[in-house]
Amino acid sequence: MIAVAIVAILASVAFPSYSSYVKRGKRTAAQSFMQTLGNKEEQQMLNTRCYFSYPTDAACAPPTITMPTEVSNNYTITITASNAATPPTYTLTATPTTNFSDPECGTLTLTNTGVKDKSGTGTVANCWK
Repeated sequence: MIAVAIVAILASVAFPSYSSYVKRGKRTAAQSFMQTLGNKEEQQMLNTRCYFSYPTDAACAPPTITMPTEVSNNYTITITASNAATPPTYTLTATPTTNFSDPECGTLTLTNTGVKDKSGTGTVANCWK
């Protein structure tokens, strides 16, 4: 009986830590992909003088983008580009899918100027570690 109680106590401590670790891993995968897309945007600007929107853009054709499964299973990634603005801008957005709940950070955003944000209850510093 004592052994069962000890196992239950250990499990109640270990499971929340494991869940937090898994969420951070999924979030980090999305952030890494967002950084990769930001690099593609800057290369596109150098090559064609325009930023592309994603998933589709009629005015500025995006390069071929292969989203990692770990990202596509947990986030919907979009890019909103404004080439009419002076200077042109883009915002990358990673919105959690219905398969993944992240109330601490929620939707993550990254702009062409490097500004990082989130929609959840946590701080930007904690969400963008």
